[in-house]
Order: sequence, then structure tokens, then C-alpha cells
Amino acid sequence: MSALLDKVEINGVEVPLIFEEERLLPIASMQVVFRYSGSLADDGHAGLAKFSARMMNEGTKTIGSTGFAKALEERAISLGAHTGTETFVFELGSLKEEFGKGVELFSSLLQDPNLTQKSFKKVQATTIGSLMRKESDYDYQASLLLKKLLFEGTPLANPADGTVEGIESLKLEQVESFLKEHLVLRRAIVVIGGAMTLKEAKEYARDALKCLDAGKSEPLPYFKASDAAKTESEKRATDQAYIYFGAPFDMRVDDPKRYKAKVAAFILGSSGFGSRLMEEVRVKRGLAYSAYGRIVLNRSSSYFSGYLQTKLESQEEAVKVVKEVIADFVKNGVSEKELEDAKMFLLGSEPLRNETLSQRLGRAFNEYYKGLGLGYSKKELELIEALRVEDLNSFIKSHPEILKLSFAIITDDKK
Repeated sequence: MSALLDKVEINGVEVPLIFEEERLLPIASMQVVFRYSGSLADDGHAGLAKFSARMMNEGTKTIGSTGFAKALEERAISLGAHTGTETFVFELGSLKEEFGKGVELFSSLLQDPNLTQKSFKKVQATTIGSLMRKESDYDYQASLLLKKLLFEGTPLANPADGTVEGIESLKLEQVESFLKEHLVLRRAIVVIGGAMTLKEAKEYARDALKCLDAGKSEPLPYFKASDAAKTESEKRATDQAYIYFGAPFDMRVDDPKRYKAKVAAFILGSSGFGSRLMEEVRVKRGLAYSAYGRIVLNRSSSYFSGYLQTKLESQEEAVKVVKEVIADFVKNGVSEKELEDAKMFLLGSEPLRNETLSQRLGRAFNEYYKGLGLGYSKKELELIEALRVEDLNSFIKSHPEILKLSFAIITDDKK
């Protein structure tokens, strides 16, 4: 059966529940997603959300991280927390026969997280070590620089992992406050499925989350990407230039024309070999091993971005070529063959994107979360199949804002 949208009442709060029954394998899985609880909600302390998720991976205070990990391992249960820009997510999976125990352990984690100074210092040390290693990850540094250019003065400009100085100054009380505010029922969405009925799924959700407070929810803010078309470079000891570029893209996440943006981005830069950027930057000029571009549509932002690496002496030429390729794309659009090739791939690869239960539940969640409605993916394929080249080119021409490119470059003066 396909996924369906329902709700489950927990402590007087109606929590959205997305469910799909799957009996081919004796497995079960559940995600609990807390809205507006990712890095956007760091509340002025970059890295707080991610750090809090790492603390939730330290097991319970009663049996500690080692004891909790052993309890999971003995029954082959996977349970972990992570964050995105907008969300804080718990994922639980196991064989169906062990799922009840997994839900029990999940509930104990929510009630009794290992928020001790010992655990805090451990996570703090590992986080600082990771951030120090990233200082020599120039792809990471260039991507941070681009976010600062596109979203200056907003939470999106801050590094989701935080900074060494910021993590050093973080206090356990801030983590406790963040978790208390954000792990609440009014922010929760349950995504669950496997070898179970809808009635069982609701019982599992209640058992897992009944310990949570109702709490409060907030509307997610939207941040518009800058059209200032700035270029900023940082000098590092490197033999390559790391070039990240981006521009605003004026489209909201639930826009009915988003399928056209998907096809346009595929042809321009997200399809790998055969894309305009790859053909012009690598195949014809040999300036980079790869060149990539995509359109990002989130609830909190929408923008175009891409990246490439090139030799130091080819840096200026690479930037020029990127600008020329995108300018030609907006002015002249795509060919009939490019559209047909894109259709063939996008329509033909759809079965591969929906082979597993987790893939299908993930797709259903995205459809719901982005306001598209369950079943949108099937409708999108029909729209893509019927798309005409003149309609796609008209759409592309209506978005000249992607010409207002900002460039973030990690480079060196040596030639």
C-alpha cells in the first residue's frame, strides 16, 4: 500500500502521522521529526542544535552511553539523532519482533537523556576536534563562505557545526534548555511503517512520545538569498582553487512550477556528465574534474548554487566560463534533445528511488513537509513527461535572477 497521512493524539495534542504498511520484510522503522528545531533555531549560538543531537546519541543517564549502545546492539536496533537546517530528527529501526523494545529504549532516551558534565565534555572534545580538522577541508570552508555571501545577517550564514570558539564557550545548561524547548509534541511529525497495522503504528507513536510536553510551535522564517553578486576570496596553502557560486532563485518550496525547476537544474548542472556545466567546464576546456549546479528549494530559503575545483592559474577562466554558461542558459534555454534526455533519465530512474520502505517514507514525508500533498511525486512525473521545450525555455527566461552570481573562492597566490 502507498503512504497515507493520519494523526495520533498524544497528551491532548494531535500529532501528524505518515504511515505505510510493508509486509515483504519483517522490519519496522520510525522517524520523529521536530519542526523548526535544526540549525535555524540555534538561538544565537551556532552549532547548538547539532551539539544537542550529539548529546542525545550518548544514551541515558541511568545506564550511560556504553550500556545504552549495548542494549541496542544486543537486539540489532538502530537509534540515532541528527539535525538539518530546519529539523531535529530521531530515527529508529529494527526487526518487527524487536521494535517494541526499540520504542521502549527511545522513550527512555527522551525521558532520561545522558545530560551529565562527563558526557558534555566528551561531546565537546570530539566536536572541537572535528571542527579543527575541517579547517583544512577547503570544500567545507568555501561552502561556508558562500553561505555568508548569500545569507549575510541571517542564521543561514552561520556554520551549522559551530566554531571552535563557540563550542568551547557552550554550556550544558544551553543544551538542556534547547532540548526542553524543541523536543515537544506541537513540533513533532511521526513517520512510521513496516510490518504493522495503522493501529499498531499509532500505539508505537504514543508509547514513544507520551513522555513529552505539549510545548509550543513557531512558524518557520524565510530568508531571501542576496542578489549583490559579490566575489570574496580567502587565501590558504592550496594547490587548487575551490570555487563555490550561488544566486537567488525566486521560487517557494510548494510552487506548482517546481517540476520545471527540477528539469532545468538537471540540464544545467545536477546531472553530472552531459550537463551544461560539466560539458563546458570539464569536457571542452579541461578546467576541472567536475562541475556541479543545483536549485535548492527549502521552506526557509531557495537559491541556485554550484561548485568546482580548478588549477590556481585557471581560476579566473573558470569563473568566466561559469558566468557565460549560465548566461547562455537563461538567454537561449535548452534544446529538444536535452529535454528528451532529461525526461528519459528522470522518468526511467524513478523506480530506483522508491525501492525501499525508508525511501518511500522519506518521499512521503517530504511531500507533506513541503506542502505538496502525498502522491505529488507521481504527479510530478506526469508533468515532466508532458513538458514541452518552449514551456521550459519560457520558464528559464523568467528567472534571470540566477545571473546575479556570488563567488566564494579558497585559493592561493602562488602560480
